[in-house]
Amino acid sequence: MTEQLLGPSGLPYRPCAGVVLINGDGLVFAGQRIDNPGHAWQMPQGGIDSGETPREAALRELVEETGVTPDLVEIIGESPDWVTYDLPPELLGKVWKGRFGGQQQKWLALRFLGADGDVKIETEHPEFDRWQWMRASDLVAGIVPFKRAVYEQVFRDFGDLVA
Repeated sequence: MTEQLLGPSGLPYRPCAGVVLINGDGLVFAGQRIDNPGHAWQMPQGGIDSGETPREAALRELVEETGVTPDLVEIIGESPDWVTYDLPPELLGKVWKGRFGGQQQKWLALRFLGADGDVKIETEHPEFDRWQWMRASDLVAGIVPFKRAVYEQVFRDFGDLVA
């Protein structure tokens, strides 16, 4: 784990792992968030628990959010650096019990070895109400604006792996 940084809000960044799940056509898994009334597509991601590595957290989050198990993926890349984003002012103090001002994220690229039927977003604590395979550029356009720079960086890092 890297040193915990402070964002411009003075609050620390939440350590997080993200997953770029890539199918055989180079398309990326995108889920429509349940908790957003508009269109807010995103890739699986979530906090890194104490004692957990980013890789362990990414694989756990993948199962928790998509039902895709580690035997159905192959790790094919890892972002070289941690990527950060800041919460917009209207969300500060409202998400993550007000403890964090944004996230510092490590991203893994995973090749999906399963079939679409192996994706089961109806998990114990669902985050998505629908999903689809998307081109990277379409996903960047469909993410909430405050996360757009993160997705642009992640797709620069994994550009040769995605459509």
